[in-house]
Amino acid sequence: MQPAMREVQGVSRLTALLSSHSEKRKKSLGLFLTAGYPRADSTPGLVRSLEQAGADFIEIGMPFSDPLADGPVIQESSAAALRNGVTIPQIFEGVRKIRAGSAVPLVLMGYVNPILAYGAGRFFSDAADAGVDGVILPELPLEESARFRADIGGLGLDQILLVAPTTPDDRLAAIDAASRGFLYCVSTTGVTGSAGKGTPDAFLARVRKHARRNPLLVGFGISDPDGARRAAGMSDGVIIGSALIRRIAQGDNALSLSTWVRSIRDALDAM
Repeated sequence: MQPAMREVQGVSRLTALLSSHSEKRKKSLGLFLTAGYPRADSTPGLVRSLEQAGADFIEIGMPFSDPLADGPVIQESSAAALRNGVTIPQIFEGVRKIRAGSAVPLVLMGYVNPILAYGAGRFFSDAADAGVDGVILPELPLEESARFRADIGGLGLDQILLVAPTTPDDRLAAIDAASRGFLYCVSTTGVTGSAGKGTPDAFLARVRKHARRNPLLVGFGISDPDGARRAAGMSDGVIIGSALIRRIAQGDNALSLSTWVRSIRDALDAM
C-alpha cells in the first residue's frame, strides 16, 4: 500500500485496519497528540515514533481555545499549540508530511467552531486531500452529526461518534448505526484524563449488546498497561491521550515515550 492512498478496497485505512484486527482478535491501540505541541513542527516526528512503537492509529487534536471534552492536560497542550501559532492549514501540511512516509491511519479530533470558520465543505475536502482517514467532533450530538455526514462520507472519511455511560440503550444503537470506523466509548462521565472507578464493565457490556456495527474502542482515563488491559477486556481496543500528553509535557524523550507505548502494546498483545 502506498502512503498517499486514502482508501483500501472501498473503505478507509482506519476501517480496514480495525476490521483486520477484529478478524485476528487483536486489540487496537490509538494514541492522541495535540497538533503543534510541544513545538509547531513536532507532530510528524512524534507520529512516526509512536507508530514504530506500536500505535495502530493516531488521533490528532486540533487546538481550540474553548474545548468541552478536554481535561486540563490536553487543554494546556492546546493553549500552548495556539501560542505556537498552529492553524488548520498547518495541521493539514503536517498530515501531508506524515503521509509522505507512512500509511498509519490518522483521525482529526476537534470542535465545530473552527471548522465552520474555515468552511465545512472546504475543511473536509482539504482533510481528505491531505490524507486524513476520519473525524471526531466530540460536542456534536447524533442529531447534528447528519449535517456533515454526506460531505464526510462522500470523501471517504469516517465520522466517528461517541457514547457514554449515560447514553440510553436505544440511543446506543442509533449512534452506532450512524458512526463509521469505530464507536468511541467514553469510559467515564468526565473530561479527558478523568480517573474512573474501576473498569466500566457494565457500560461496555451494555454497549456490546446494543451496538453491533462498529468496533468498540475505549478512551478517557487510561494511562498504563494494566488500565489498557482492563479496558480492552470487554472492547476492541483503547485510546490514550492525556497520559501521553502529560509525558510529553514532562519532557520524556523519544526513547522513553516509545518504551512506554511498547509496554501498552505488549499488554494488549498478551490478551
